[in-house]
Amino acid sequence: MRRSARDSEDSARKVNRRALFLGGAMTAMFAVLGARMRYLQVDQADEFKLLAEENRINIRLIPPTRGQIFDRNGRLIAGNEQNYRVVITREDAGDVEAVLRRLADVIPLTEPDIERVMTEAKRHSPFVPIIVADRMAWDDLSKVAINAPSLPGVTPEVGLSRAYPLDTDFAHVVGYVGPVSENDLAKIEDPDPLLKIPEFQIGKIGVETWMEGTLRGKAGTKRIEVNAYGRMMREIDRVEGDAGDDIRLTIDAEIQDFVQARLGAESAAAVAIDVITGDILAICSSPSFDPNLFVRGISFKDYAALTENDHRPLANKAVQGAYPPGSTFKMVTALAALEAGVITPETSVYCPGHYETGGRRFHCWKRGGHGMVSLSRSLSESCDVYYYDIAQRVGIDKIAEMGRRLGLGMRHDLPMSAITEGIMPDKAWKRQRYEQDWRIGDTINASIGQGYVLASPLQLAVMTARVASGRAVQPRLVRSVGDSELPVPEAPPLGVDGSLLRSVRQGMYAVINERRGTGHTNRIVDPALVMAGKSGTSQVRNISAAERARGVISNDQLPWNRRDHALFVGFAPFDAPRVAVAVVVEHGGGGSSVAGPIVRDVILRCLTPGPLPPLSAYPQSQRARIETLLTSLPLRKIEPEVTTRSRA
Repeated sequence: MRRSARDSEDSARKVNRRALFLGGAMTAMFAVLGARMRYLQVDQADEFKLLAEENRINIRLIPPTRGQIFDRNGRLIAGNEQNYRVVITREDAGDVEAVLRRLADVIPLTEPDIERVMTEAKRHSPFVPIIVADRMAWDDLSKVAINAPSLPGVTPEVGLSRAYPLDTDFAHVVGYVGPVSENDLAKIEDPDPLLKIPEFQIGKIGVETWMEGTLRGKAGTKRIEVNAYGRMMREIDRVEGDAGDDIRLTIDAEIQDFVQARLGAESAAAVAIDVITGDILAICSSPSFDPNLFVRGISFKDYAALTENDHRPLANKAVQGAYPPGSTFKMVTALAALEAGVITPETSVYCPGHYETGGRRFHCWKRGGHGMVSLSRSLSESCDVYYYDIAQRVGIDKIAEMGRRLGLGMRHDLPMSAITEGIMPDKAWKRQRYEQDWRIGDTINASIGQGYVLASPLQLAVMTARVASGRAVQPRLVRSVGDSELPVPEAPPLGVDGSLLRSVRQGMYAVINERRGTGHTNRIVDPALVMAGKSGTSQVRNISAAERARGVISNDQLPWNRRDHALFVGFAPFDAPRVAVAVVVEHGGGGSSVAGPIVRDVILRCLTPGPLPPLSAYPQSQRARIETLLTSLPLRKIEPEVTTRSRA
């Protein structure tokens, strides 16, 4: 059927209208798209360019070189050595285990090593390098480089690692570094981003941790181009960080080595301090350990050997150990009584061998007694009854106050770990600690450094330095930081009358230099180096009345851990004191026979040049024995002063 002309015209008009509508809609759509494209490409071009750059460019931290630690004469104690190591990147390796087993054919790798790396790889992002082997020999590193084509993802690297060339000599002082742990991060409110770098190491104990901020330095940065997975494609630029500051200690490495060797295998501690400046010349704890083991990753066997040793090599006995000071405390009681005016240096007390009060009998170490005893003789022969008597007259509060003035019962501020305050008890302390009243027997025990009184070797050295100088000497361990020498403030007067101090010092002189003195065998015969001191023997067990009646068991018949502690303190030269020394030998027995000879040797080593004390300073009758002892000491050859920082 043919359409009419009218119908054809109507259809044509409808098609034209629809075409115009569709064309207009398409034009409008393209206009919107064009406007949007202009907005994104022109108006927002800078913003999107920035976003694109941020996706393409990463900023990573460059660990700084750790500051080094030196002794007072510039000898290296803690430094940085070149370290060859191999790392693996999971993203590049593909089958990590297969690559590791191929690597084990090239360098020594144990099954536990492979398991450790596999575990670490799973914990970190695929592009984070995991250390496979550390502190490698150059030959092994070369083998890895040669076999690189068959070891995808494995990269040989050269870096720096902490090293302690004098190992056991400074383990308790300097400490060691180790990888940052979750526990370390939990202790820091706003941790440095450096601490989150895998395997980054920080100080764990000793100077390394207490001066971490100074030694660590500031990180540098590098800009790298990465792909969509975060893998580094190339380094664009870098800004090096600031190395940590070097630190110089007050300790003399040669004296430290001598003291550590002189303590030998004893469970003991020794501190030598400059009487004028407070500089610590040596501070040793024995037995010691090798801190390099912890840096490299200590084995279970080595760690068990340290923790299961009854001589506690990991403990720094010089500052952490708190011991009954025994008769070395008698100077405190004497000065308190002198200052209070309850005695004079000439006051005498009768010693029948015991002291009775409150229905109890307190014994003197000399069973038959000392007879009439003055201050000088009480110190020289270490009469206990003399101090029982005068302590009752002066009272514990004044004794405690004098003890604190001499440096006991307080924490000395040094960059070392777990420094003890010790205990300098008084009436208020016992009420607070035990909710009990102070008793007469407590005062008697405290008067001779027993009972509640506890002190560290560091505190005993400070006490001796203050008695010797008459000033409130403060111990110090750090001599300089970076290029800045730390000032040495003049110690203020102790506040004790000089004549009273001279009386006590005269008693300490008699201990060593009078024939009946308890330390006479430890005398120094060189007139320019004459020593004064005080012995101490502190009990670690109670002696029953029955044992005392049948005879006290001698130390050498007791198990080691039931024997008395041996203590000795001394200073020299007597007329112009320069060095004070304190030694504690755990369960060593007699203070004069065990600790006294060590104190004399340390004082002579501090005051004279050369690797060994001069034999001429010892009594003639002792020289052959002393020469044998000194020449058998395992002294190391200390490297000369290091004047440049290792940047390898």
